[in-house]
Amino acid sequence: MTLDRTEVVTPYRHRWPALVALLLGEAMNLLDATVVQVAAPAIHADLGGPVSQVQWFGTAYTLPFAVLLVTGGRLGDIAGRRRMFVLGVTVFTVASVACALAPSAGLLIGFRAVQGAAAALIVPQTIGLIKAMFAGDETAKALGSIGPVMGLAAVCGPVVGGVLTHADLFGSSWRAAFLVNVPVAAVVLALAPMLRENRAPHRPALDWPGTVLAALGTGLVVYPLIGADLGHLPPRDRALPPAGLLVLACFAVQQRRSARPLLEPSLFARRGFPAALVVSTAFFAVTNGLSMVVVLQLQLGARTGVLAAGLSLLPWSAGLAAASWLAGSRLVRRYGRRVMPYGLAVLLAGLLAAVGAYAAAAPGHYPTALLPALALIGVGAGLFTPAFFTLALRPLRPHEIGSAAGLLNAVQQLGATLGVALLGSVYLTGTDLDAARAACWTATALVGVAWTASTRVGTTAAA
Repeated sequence: MTLDRTEVVTPYRHRWPALVALLLGEAMNLLDATVVQVAAPAIHADLGGPVSQVQWFGTAYTLPFAVLLVTGGRLGDIAGRRRMFVLGVTVFTVASVACALAPSAGLLIGFRAVQGAAAALIVPQTIGLIKAMFAGDETAKALGSIGPVMGLAAVCGPVVGGVLTHADLFGSSWRAAFLVNVPVAAVVLALAPMLRENRAPHRPALDWPGTVLAALGTGLVVYPLIGADLGHLPPRDRALPPAGLLVLACFAVQQRRSARPLLEPSLFARRGFPAALVVSTAFFAVTNGLSMVVVLQLQLGARTGVLAAGLSLLPWSAGLAAASWLAGSRLVRRYGRRVMPYGLAVLLAGLLAAVGAYAAAAPGHYPTALLPALALIGVGAGLFTPAFFTLALRPLRPHEIGSAAGLLNAVQQLGATLGVALLGSVYLTGTDLDAARAACWTATALVGVAWTASTRVGTTAAA
């Protein structure tokens, strides 16, 4: 049947509006991962409850999002990627309204978990659907648009949360940060019929033991890290990450022996894909962790309001948007993989400029020199992401798409979590400006990891 094909010779005629639906759906989900960073204090002030619940406003979303992404990708292989995409958007919209109407912190946390699970159905379908609708050079262009959208969504989350909370539209305060999903989802669902249904050519069975082991292992690693002070973890929480790594080792053994593994073994037969996982983890640890440190320093150290803290990330967003468009439309096509190290070099220059900005700032005052540094960071991230995702996804074969998409997005969320935990801990356990500089230096080390691993991305040599 034509619906089972994953490669098309003639480009699908509705491909561009369908791409808009995919990118809007992905942006909506990734934006929600960071939208509460600035709004969390207002949420807590309104709903009350223990202070410890504040960290769960974000964690309750990112944790199920991360641990269910691989399963979500596999469900698209089995039941159809358009079908899973539409189901996920529908559930996500209902959960967003429930979050906006939540009368207590506990219910908000529960609805956020439903949002995260729905997001895990949406995001992994993007790659397979793009490959089903585009052909030739247009495929690389469409795939190259994923990275910029992901980066912009992550950075714009705090901006959107700050602006909407400060605007207090119709007395909605922080609730508008969730209601904004409704019109976006309406556009996505209106365009969804233009998506070309697609699934794996040979339907795989869902590996339930592998799913449980992957979810449990990732959850044990991630759970104690989000919102934690890594230097003062209680003994129980310190034991959880090693236990999670042990479970993940069991998962790896189970995958090797399984007749129907959750992850396609062929993904790891080449050096390029494992290297892409390392790069994605390190890169998103830098971008997500650093954006949180910037927001925290502005609110806690410079004593700015929620709106000023959110808007301060606009130079980053603008730089990322402009560089992403340039890289995706021209540079990657002309210079190929060379764009990746150039982007990381500009990102590194931005981090060093941020170190200088924090060194020159007076305690308790707004670090004005930070704004051009953030713009430079955005330009570097914008140059890097289209090249990275184009090269990482280009070698995929039809039966690998679901596993690869879920796994790439899962390590992105894991990287974001680790970055928030690591860079956040460096900042919160230090003294304002000195701690912000230390967080930037830590980020430069992570950029070095990404740079080293990026030399293997897109290669097809055996591991």
